[in-house]
Amino acid sequence: MSLPNVFKALSDPIRRDILMMLKKKGEMSAGDIASEFELSNATISYHLSLLKKADLIFENRQQKYIYYKINVSVFEDIVLWCMQFNEGAGKNDE
Repeated sequence: MSLPNVFKALSDPIRRDILMMLKKKGEMSAGDIASEFELSNATISYHLSLLKKADLIFENRQQKYIYYKINVSVFEDIVLWCMQFNEGAGKNDE
């Protein structure tokens, strides 16, 4: 997991919408994802490539179609990484 790639991917509202869609609907084809937006297929492909580069989604090729699924383990890793900043919180507040 590359934190800069993850945070870059999460910084865009379209990519966050794609992740939420995959969370709710499960595995979806690139065409099904693109049909949910008023954007070109090339733009959706760009967003999917950044999500894939950040390991936030898995890609599964079946014949001529590509299906995408959310990778929840990266989100678990992010939460664990963030939690390290909460360890010992408040000890120096006294």
